[in-house]
Amino acid sequence: MCMNGLDSTIVNPALLTIARDFGEPVSAANTVEVAFLVALAVALPVAGWLGDRFGTKRVFLGALTVFTAASAACGLAQGLTALVLARVVQGIAGGLLTPVGMTLLFRAFPPHERMKLSKVLIVPTALMPALGPPLGGFLTEHLSWHWLFFVNVPIGAAAVLLGVLGLREQVEGTAGGFDRTGFLLATPALGLLTYALGFGPAHGWTSPGIAVSAALGLVLIAAACVHQLRAAEPLLQLRLLADKVFASATVLALVTSAGLMGVLFAFPLLYQAALGASALDAGLSVFPEALGLMLASQAVDRLLPRLGPRLLATPALVLATAVFAALAVPGVAEHAWAVRALMFCVGLVLGTAVLTVQIAGFADVPPPAMGQAMGLFTIVRTLGGALGIAVTAAVISAAGGSGAHDATPGPYRAAILTTAGLVALGTLCALRLPREAPAPPPFDDEPEDQEARAAA
Repeated sequence: MCMNGLDSTIVNPALLTIARDFGEPVSAANTVEVAFLVALAVALPVAGWLGDRFGTKRVFLGALTVFTAASAACGLAQGLTALVLARVVQGIAGGLLTPVGMTLLFRAFPPHERMKLSKVLIVPTALMPALGPPLGGFLTEHLSWHWLFFVNVPIGAAAVLLGVLGLREQVEGTAGGFDRTGFLLATPALGLLTYALGFGPAHGWTSPGIAVSAALGLVLIAAACVHQLRAAEPLLQLRLLADKVFASATVLALVTSAGLMGVLFAFPLLYQAALGASALDAGLSVFPEALGLMLASQAVDRLLPRLGPRLLATPALVLATAVFAALAVPGVAEHAWAVRALMFCVGLVLGTAVLTVQIAGFADVPPPAMGQAMGLFTIVRTLGGALGIAVTAAVISAAGGSGAHDATPGPYRAAILTTAGLVALGTLCALRLPREAPAPPPFDDEPEDQEARAAA
């Protein structure tokens, strides 16, 4: 899961180098990143069903094996086409890794124990995407961009071996057959929408390919939603959104992911294009966010039982909005320590909100529905990240950002302010979170003992 989170951002600082090595324009090299995101989105709808049908351990380790092999193929690619194809395979496997892996964890721990689990969850879901830019810049500058993918191979091989020996199989089973209609509607819909969001800023929203993809994607997603609500055994259990807490957490995942991915996209560009920094410097500019995230995992473990989800997440999102806005203040980006302090605060306050939402949102989801709920949550969060990058790129383009060194910083600051607005929207959703943290069950003994007591 850490590798999957890392690969969503590690390529960003290397796109200019990849384009130069293959003799391609930067817009073409951007396909490397968009292809991964599109393929990941396409695989998400079936993740929950596959885990329930064939077992979470089997699906997780199978996806991990394919992801590792595809990483090796990416590193060995000798042309842009081969690299993009390998990224597609990597993205499909990655689309299964996170929701199935999170399902494994959330089924293993009851709601009242998931607060302690936050120390682990922060690493793949938030810390690794934050480490991607600095690690990508370092490897590109001191080795080569090929090592962005080669680093996955030994880690992936060791993880597969560890998983074979240590993971327990969990098969919930499915009452009905595979929802082919839902699959044929939801899968292309997510792929088309992610494609439009990824290429829209560079190619223009009114270009035929982008406009058709966006329109067709919206039509298909609407049709998929109608079908999922009517089907007896839908591919995606949209009825889970009838739960107020889970629905609020899912919307919060959308806006916070959009804000975080947007600022991780826009701020390194501000450093590179407007301030003339290198790829490594741009990556290191966001590294302190990772330290803030680690501290956030400790804070949530201690504060959530005392304050409850609503009282913890709402102030954190208000503070996150202020910190995001401060990054756009003229003169701040030119001072290295000011940037480091603000990025640390981004990780601390936004990480606190994200972890709180993730734990609280699944408190009332029963274990048999956990795979479906986690798949739906991950779909929304992934689309949120793509939306955040697309919105910030569109703002930069509309404000006249050229992407060249010595460019005016105004367009990049406008994009960062936009991400602050996205995070601010989340505050309204946080007010719908419960006041109380998940409570432990009345007895701490085994389920079999509880059943025996109930029978007696």
